[in-house]
This record gives sequence, C-alpha cells and structure tokens, in this order.
Amino acid sequence: MIALSLAEISQAVDGVLHLAGPASAADQISGSVQTDSRLIEPGSIFVAKPGAQTDGHLFAPVAAERGAALLLVERTLDLPVTQIVVDDAVAALGALAHAVVARVRAAGQLKVVAVTGSNGKTTTKNLLHSMLERVGPTVAPRGSFNNQVGAPMTMLEVTADTRFLVIEMGASSEGAIAHLVSLARPDVGIVLTVGLAHAGEFGDLDATVRAKSEMVTDLLETDVAVLNADDPRVAQMAALTPARIVRFGQYGPVSGGQIDVRASDLHGSRTGTTFTLHLANGQSAPVVFRVLGEHHVMNALAAAAAADVLGVSLTDIVTALESTTRAERWRMEVLGGKDDVTVINDAYNASPDSMSAALKTLAQIGTPGRRTIAVLGEMAELGELAGEEHDRIGLLAVRLNISQMIVVGPRARRMHISTINEGSWDGESAYVDTPEEAFDLVRSTVSPGDTVLVKSSNSAGLRFLGDRLGDLFS
Repeated sequence: MIALSLAEISQAVDGVLHLAGPASAADQISGSVQTDSRLIEPGSIFVAKPGAQTDGHLFAPVAAERGAALLLVERTLDLPVTQIVVDDAVAALGALAHAVVARVRAAGQLKVVAVTGSNGKTTTKNLLHSMLERVGPTVAPRGSFNNQVGAPMTMLEVTADTRFLVIEMGASSEGAIAHLVSLARPDVGIVLTVGLAHAGEFGDLDATVRAKSEMVTDLLETDVAVLNADDPRVAQMAALTPARIVRFGQYGPVSGGQIDVRASDLHGSRTGTTFTLHLANGQSAPVVFRVLGEHHVMNALAAAAAADVLGVSLTDIVTALESTTRAERWRMEVLGGKDDVTVINDAYNASPDSMSAALKTLAQIGTPGRRTIAVLGEMAELGELAGEEHDRIGLLAVRLNISQMIVVGPRARRMHISTINEGSWDGESAYVDTPEEAFDLVRSTVSPGDTVLVKSSNSAGLRFLGDRLGDLFS
C-alpha cells in the first residue's frame, strides 16, 4: 500500500485510533493489507473481517505475533498493537481502498479498467494485464479477487508508479457492482455477457441484467463502455450510459451500430484458435491464440478493445494474445499427451453457457475416429432453474455426438437421466457418485487418441480429478 499516516488511515475509514506503545498518529504505514493472518509480514495491516465460518478477530493475536503494524478491528482487542476500531471491517477495507486509489489517481496517470460478466471475467482480466503491462506498471487481481473484499485488496496494491489498475467485478446481488464502481470508478468499463451464472442468487435474468448494467450507468462522458455487440442484453446497455461506446463481437451488431473490434477467419483446433483481429482504427493482424476454445476469442476481443482505447499498440496486443497459453488454472487447461490422450481441465466454474461452450469445443477438437469423453459435475447456484438447465446440457451432449458421458454426483444426475431419455444412446452415459469412481472409470475405458473434458462448478471438486487424469496421461 502507498504510505499513509495512522491519522490519515483512521480518517479514511472513519474509525477511532488507539495507539500502542511509542506509536504516533503521524507514523507512516506502507505494508501490505491482509485479511489472512498467515500472510502478515512486519509492517502489514491486518483487517479482522468477520466470516461465515469464523471471526477474523480470533486470528488477530497471530497477526500481532507476525509483526502487524496496525489492526483494523470492530472492537478493541487486548493486544500491544495499534488498532483502529470501525463499525464494519469490510466497509472500512473498501473505504481505505477508495482513499488510496483516489490519491494515486490525483497524483499521477493512473487509469482504472474494470470487467464484469457472467462468464469470462478472469480470462479477460488476465489478457488485459498482459497487454497493459507492456505499456506501464499494471496491478491486476490474483486469481478471482472480484468481490467486496477481493476487489479492494487489489486496489490497495497500487503505488505511485502504477499506470493501470485492472479490477474484476463480480456480483451476487444487485448493488454489488455499483458499490465496487463507487470505490474506483473505471475509466474503461467492460461488460462481457449476461447469462444464467448465479441465477439462483439473483432470482431471475432481469435482475442479472440490472446488476451487470451497474458497470456502465455511473460512468462519465469522458469514460468508455466496452460492450459485447453479440449479446443483446449487453448491447442494450449502450442506452444506459453517457460514456463513449466501443463494441466488440463476431457476428454483427444485435441492436444497431458498428462493431468496432471484431474477429474474422476463425479456425479452432486442439492447439487453440487462429483468427484475424480488426481494431476500430482499421488496423488488423493475424493472431495465433493458444487458449483452447473459440468462445475465448470474445474475451480476447474485449481485452483488445479496452487496450486499444488505452493506447496499447496492435503489435503489443497481438504479442500478449499469442504469449497466453491458458485462460487460468483449471479453466480450459490442456493436460496429458501420453498415448495422444488430451485432458481438458475446465472444472473451476460452470454455468449453462460455459458448459455448452466447453462441450462444443470438445466436439470440435476431438481426433477423427477417436472418442470424446465428457466428465461432468453439477452447475451450482442456478436455483429453480437447476433441473431444466442440467437437462439441457445432457441433451446437448447427445446432439453433439459426444462419445461418452460420465456424470458425477447426485446434483448432476439429471444430465445422465436426460441423455438416457433422449433415447439415442445405449450405455454411452454413465453415472457415478464420486470423483474417485469417475477416475477409475476413465482410467479403465480411455484409449489412445481420446479427448477427455472435465467440467463442473468449483463446489463439485472435479478440478482435482482433472489434475489426476492429467498426471495419469502425462
């Protein structure tokens, strides 16, 4: 974090400062900000965040022992460390992030880029990071830090030298993205897709649209909204913002207007996708994009559109795209290779849209004459839509002529039942209760040249199954 005095931090979070030992309100703090006591180093700030399972205050003694210079707490603790007492530790974390970003922005050339969408946020964030860091120092989230805790933690990593701050903004309810936008208003706001991911939390698709729209509604005329022209729900957000609109897509504007950044001549294979990238200024270049799955080209276009707005050259954009070999750990990650068996581990997250895209990729890249095997677990957080959406994925697997389905876990069983009810398969779908049983079944049935997809929501735990299968065939 940038150096701030204890008095400045206390004012930023609207807290009460309790000094310990020889500490003075003028003392400067510049260590990292952590909510995990295990990550505390001498000089760090520990935020005692209440959690669903435990209370961060219980770990404050560990933070103190590890050298924390300041505790941000909701009640005074009997510890020999300076503390700032606040009403809400999470809200205070956000307020501190807001103050830090505002100060760096006022003093330098910091530009903020934020990305949201039902699918593709992390991939787009990673691509943007790779593009922007070629121009100047860039801060971006580690992993999927995209909520009311993770996003401020990323914001707090900016320094006086930071040129670009990339923020991934997720939402579990209406108002969540608006809150994050209020902490660090984007100069460029990206909306990728509106789909059924987390539909159970939002209640319905209309609520999801409203939530994702929060990315652009508070932008200024001098800002830029980067919108997916191929998604009608995203495209209509152009009417909700005063910002300049930059559209990206492949198939033509669904609600009028010109596509500014697009791809042509797409060709997908087991090694990725080749395409021609076209920018708004008329420049174009061929791209060899080694991230598996044509659906990731849309994420590449979104990142390219934002990078172009921020002054990144076409050469640097293409170089960044071609140097990226995977979307992220456990996201369309290509493993294996022994006996020409390819394992695609895409089991970090799953929604109906991403599950469909993964199955279509499997069908597309399978070796002619060899089998395609889909090992599928549940799609979580779909609420009352869960049954019909699992049914739909089962039917899609049949229609794509996937050679073998292995459905794992009781919450995914409807996918197996729907493939049987389709009536076109005979024993080509199997159901097992556990990932261990799935591993044994794949190991006993896979043949040289087969392609295996492992796909589920994080909660199903199949990402570790994907790793085991990758090791088995490496």
